[in-house]
Amino acid sequence: MGGQYRITGDKYPRMRRPRRRGRLVVLTIAGAAVLGGAGWGTLQLIDVFTGGRNPARAAGAKPACAAKASPSPRATPLPKPGAFKVNVLNATTRSGLAKKTADELKKRGFAIGEVGNATKEYDKKVKGTAVLLGPAPALDTSLPVLATQVDGAERRTDAARKGTEVDLIIGDKFRALTKKADADKTLAALAKPSPAPTAKKGC
Repeated sequence: MGGQYRITGDKYPRMRRPRRRGRLVVLTIAGAAVLGGAGWGTLQLIDVFTGGRNPARAAGAKPACAAKASPSPRATPLPKPGAFKVNVLNATTRSGLAKKTADELKKRGFAIGEVGNATKEYDKKVKGTAVLLGPAPALDTSLPVLATQVDGAERRTDAARKGTEVDLIIGDKFRALTKKADADKTLAALAKPSPAPTAKKGC
């Protein structure tokens, strides 16, 4: 080669591209983010399967406490069949029905009062099985007891009436008292109501 400058020896200068430091920084940050995300995901999976630091979570959710059933007390205790008098009154045209019914009630332990025909207010006007009539307090005491003996009887109260006596006014559809076994079973269930759930929890 001619000219003023000559290259001697077997080495010669090479042209190198300038280093791009910005790209390296971005790649470094991205790698760190990926590794951090993977680590966080792993920790979440471990927490799900092991329950984390909470032993209760690891063992599963604790079941809700069940409410304990306790007897529902009756406001007014039911009286025994012999604790009040029953007036048996016939409102039908069938003779002797009041006496026959009264005798059967007496055998079942009821105290019998007046036996005869119904008053003008009810005579031949009771189209159903029977009407059970008594003072206002009897609605939750003696009337339910007497009703166990007569299926389908209507219960009524008279606010002006005093005492504990109640009337059994026999109607046109009456045929006979409820069978004793069935009446006794109903009366026993009535005296001992089923337990009802309360707010108490057995935890």
